[in-house]
Amino acid sequence: MIVAFSVTPLGVGEDVGEYVADAVRVVRESGLPNRTDAMFTSIEGEWDEVMDVVKRAVAAVEERAPRVSVVLKADIRPGVTDGLTSKVETVERHLAQ
Repeated sequence: MIVAFSVTPLGVGEDVGEYVADAVRVVRESGLPNRTDAMFTSIEGEWDEVMDVVKRAVAAVEERAPRVSVVLKADIRPGVTDGLTSKVETVERHLAQ
């Protein structure tokens, strides 16, 4: 499964990069395949391990922010691995035609 999620600290002002970095650090330290862009962090793995990482990432932000907003989207597709890479490669292949 792939989960794309965004953790936004609320009540800390406009500059939230420092708080978001706390969440991304948890994801990267998990060892699961992941990718971060300007809007979301995507992580790939089994349901329980991915959701545990998301929960810990939210908790890292929650430690320093009075309120946290989370947006989450999941692609649950048993048997598929390396979806983070293969999905992008498929789109790039179509664009190259």
